[in-house]
Amino acid sequence: MADKPTSGEILGVPYNFDRPSLGRMISSYWQPGEGMLVEKPFGVGYTLNLANWRSWIVVLVAGALLWQQEQSDSGADEDRRDEPVEVIVDDQDESAN
Repeated sequence: MADKPTSGEILGVPYNFDRPSLGRMISSYWQPGEGMLVEKPFGVGYTLNLANWRSWIVVLVAGALLWQQEQSDSGADEDRRDEPVEVIVDDQDESAN
């Protein structure tokens, strides 16, 4: 049985299943002079290049959205108190109309 390759490309998407070393991890996430997206050091696809300033904008926006969601979830819990709710039920038979 032939050995399957542990890294390569399928339909233009890179993959790499070689066990990553610490040096390879650092060099994969920090590539000055490269674009915002670089090949992942382990797995399938691309990841952010932290040497690119655009990547930091993405990280900050994602963090701000997560923080905003956490704040709105905690604020919504405070607004939900055991207050009476009015329910109107229309029990007229529609066939009678």
